[in-house]
Amino acid sequence: MHRSRIGVVLIDVQTEQYDAAETFWAAVTGRTAEPEDDEYASLGSLDRVSLALQRTGAGTPPRVHLDVETDDVSAEVDRLAGLGATVTSRIDDYVILADPAGHPFCVVPVQSPADFDACASSWES
Repeated sequence: MHRSRIGVVLIDVQTEQYDAAETFWAAVTGRTAEPEDDEYASLGSLDRVSLALQRTGAGTPPRVHLDVETDDVSAEVDRLAGLGATVTSRIDDYVILADPAGHPFCVVPVQSPADFDACASSWES
């Protein structure tokens, strides 16, 4: 018998963009990046994060991206843009952004209402 689980979601960043990405994702999560060695820094654990597959259209490269769920999409997009994110498109009720290193991620309305209050960080608008 053995056990396994997805233990880490890694955000791969080229060396030239690493410092900006570390600062950005620490601010997004409200955590301090703790260096583990020359290659890795930890942002702690992500409580109750879902893992899903998404079927994308032609031309979308294979990738892993994060969804930031929020009870105020506009306010969160403004906060993240202030941290250095760039809005790449707005689709229906969600927004696609890129972090300072170019990684795409989405800001979406609350999708996990059962534990949103228990797991969400609070931010001043």
